[in-house]
Amino acid sequence: MLLNKFLAIGCTLLCFSAFAQEQKQDSIKPEPLQEVFITATRTNRNLQSLPLPGAVIDSATIMRAGVNRLSEILAEQTGLVTVPDFGGGEGLQMQGLDSAYTLILIDGVPLVGRSAGTFDLSRITVGNIERIEIVKGASSSLYGSEALAGVINIITKKPKKEGINGSVSYRYGAFDTHDLNATVNFKKNKFYGTVFANHFATNGYDLDKRDDLKTVEAYNNTTIQPKVYYDFTNNLKLITSVRLYNQKQDYNSSIDNIFYTGGGEIDEINAQLRLDQKWSSRFRAEYELYATNYQTSQFLEDPAGNTYEEGSTFYDQWLLRPELRGMLNLGKGLLTTGVGMNYETLNRSYFENLAIFNSQYVYTQYDYNPTDKLNILAGARFDNHNQYSSQLSPKLAVRYDLTDSFSLKTSMGYGYKAPDFRQLYFDFNNAAVGYTVLGYNVAESILSQMEANGQIQREPGIDFVKPLKAESSINYNFGANYKKGKFSVDANLFYNTITNLIDTRVVARKLNAEGTQNNSIFSYRNISKVQTYGLESNATYKFTDNFSATAGYQYLIAKNPTTIDEIKNGGAAGIIRDPNTNQTIRIKTSDYFGLPNRSRHTANLKIYYTVPEWKTDITLRVIYRSKYGLNDKNGNGIIDNYDDFVEGYTLTNLSVGQPVLKKFYIQAGANNLFDFTNAAQVSNIPGRQWFAKLQYNF
Repeated sequence: MLLNKFLAIGCTLLCFSAFAQEQKQDSIKPEPLQEVFITATRTNRNLQSLPLPGAVIDSATIMRAGVNRLSEILAEQTGLVTVPDFGGGEGLQMQGLDSAYTLILIDGVPLVGRSAGTFDLSRITVGNIERIEIVKGASSSLYGSEALAGVINIITKKPKKEGINGSVSYRYGAFDTHDLNATVNFKKNKFYGTVFANHFATNGYDLDKRDDLKTVEAYNNTTIQPKVYYDFTNNLKLITSVRLYNQKQDYNSSIDNIFYTGGGEIDEINAQLRLDQKWSSRFRAEYELYATNYQTSQFLEDPAGNTYEEGSTFYDQWLLRPELRGMLNLGKGLLTTGVGMNYETLNRSYFENLAIFNSQYVYTQYDYNPTDKLNILAGARFDNHNQYSSQLSPKLAVRYDLTDSFSLKTSMGYGYKAPDFRQLYFDFNNAAVGYTVLGYNVAESILSQMEANGQIQREPGIDFVKPLKAESSINYNFGANYKKGKFSVDANLFYNTITNLIDTRVVARKLNAEGTQNNSIFSYRNISKVQTYGLESNATYKFTDNFSATAGYQYLIAKNPTTIDEIKNGGAAGIIRDPNTNQTIRIKTSDYFGLPNRSRHTANLKIYYTVPEWKTDITLRVIYRSKYGLNDKNGNGIIDNYDDFVEGYTLTNLSVGQPVLKKFYIQAGANNLFDFTNAAQVSNIPGRQWFAKLQYNF
């Protein structure tokens, strides 16, 4: 079987090597991983010297893969799993933690717009990405909330040559997909900049032909991003950047056997102003002002033109963040400090009033090298917030080089995620299905009014006296790196424990006209703990200058220890009804599979080959994901071995690129080459996606 062969190859390679992406100094060849890495420490660091688990995807690797959107390239990385959201977009799972716990940055500043808790990675085009920096593990010591699982920082391209230059590319693919990129760079003396534009359009796709609705409806989006730099002197530099994003999508639904048609629109703006000042050979400072706005609107109409829910739904979020950073060189160490504030507002459907968050924060970090072989990284951040308890987020990481080829590293960090606007202020009623969701801060007043009117019956023992707490995590990593000659190996053991996890629960039942219980009312609560732990390993073997192979593997366990105790003690989670005999049976702790949508095994294999005579680039990527559970089918509230599972699957992506006449580059290929689909369970894999691309450089 293909799967068995793939795993055999991966295991063999992992026994003798392990991989980190090889790269060469060529516009379309992978280069050695020596990039400047700023996300993990907010300072310039070589990836190979970091005491933290991290990775870099450079522009050459992205180009060779022939992908369009950020979600596609991240899905090919070890330990990262993309999962679909409700609207056809994709979020990111890291070290077994949900996408809500990974912070997404662009040029070091945060992106907002998680209307359902998930940041849709397909919003980001890869056309102007210089590199993607990935930090795994709790990073709240530098970045605060939402960096509980890690950080993805998208670094966009910067002009490098004098004069005017750039590129234009067009890619056409399956499902009538169009992707057009244009970049113009200019540089003259102290003034330089770039203007990037992307237009993406697709007809969507349909995995289930039994109705008139598509799995993902047709949509198009446009991104425009100008960046301007001005060097007043060698010691004073200005950076300004604006990103404009607009998306329009068809929006159709069938409710009570009535077919509704409509549309949705997204508008986003990110604006950054930064001044870098070098005061002396030992001290420099950065002054930054950042603002972003994310808006959406949706509407549905029936065949008679009547609008569903009496108008369109909307979402309007603002974030304003000034920050001041300073870096002081202390000889064998670098001290970094920062202070800033966040002012955030959200006005959306199902909110009674405008929601406002404001917080102030200060952080410090000391990057210390007492010897050439030892690196110690220690830091902490304090956040003061108007809606939840103050948070102190420490971190400590150590790296020691045993030899020139072999090193050990370990880290421990604290991460947290504040309750979001939705969990605090939501007032949503699904008229079609009948359920209601209430945010924690507004639930008591709404329930009291409904109870006084005789509309509900509350669940016993539930109150909203104590504030909803921020989720918190302790993260541990222990890793090793080996690199010598043609081999490169890294492995990392990780452990995360999340406390005060925010989950939904039924807080009341609606009463019908006869006074009997009907539909449920949900709100949010803090529950005990969730644990994820496992092993990640990467390796590279470079056969020749033109031929290299990389691979990766992750083993993951993600479980709730409270559930394990409940099964041991004979609680409800351990009792199910046997579907074959219809008899009640008790399951064992070994039958508890773990949290939904988590695979025990994920792996990848990537082969890069350049035909020397023609400079033809061939890139093959194989991605494997083992089985996972989605829904509890037997009513005990957990995923166990008696539930239905999504069977494991393998995706194969192939691309071939060829330089032509010095200034042109043509590329063709197919993602999901063998046309895997699972219409009932996997909505974010549409089948085979062939493509062809032409690029002109000037």
